[in-house]
Amino acid sequence: MLDIIFSFDTIFSAVGLTQEVGIMICVEIISMVMIMIFAGKTSKFIRDRPTLQVLALSILILIGFMLLLESFHVEVQKGHIYFAVCYALIFEVINMRMKKNNLKKK
Repeated sequence: MLDIIFSFDTIFSAVGLTQEVGIMICVEIISMVMIMIFAGKTSKFIRDRPTLQVLALSILILIGFMLLLESFHVEVQKGHIYFAVCYALIFEVINMRMKKNNLKKK
């Protein structure tokens, strides 16, 4: 199911970035291969870290909300979105390292 969802995501991205059908097909094939190769490892990595699950969901909600605003012709500065996502990812990496260090101490 995840392969199908991310496949559609890739198609929508490719359609938004180019008008060349050949490029869209290549992007789709490459993305499906990448998803099939890394799906298990990525799934296990995220499943083992519940806070990362919440962060990923919040990023998806943020991007969805931004796309919704843009559909109503409300311009959202991309820099603000990128900053928020980078800040959250950095914060989560620090959080994961602190948890790992605490487990080692115990």
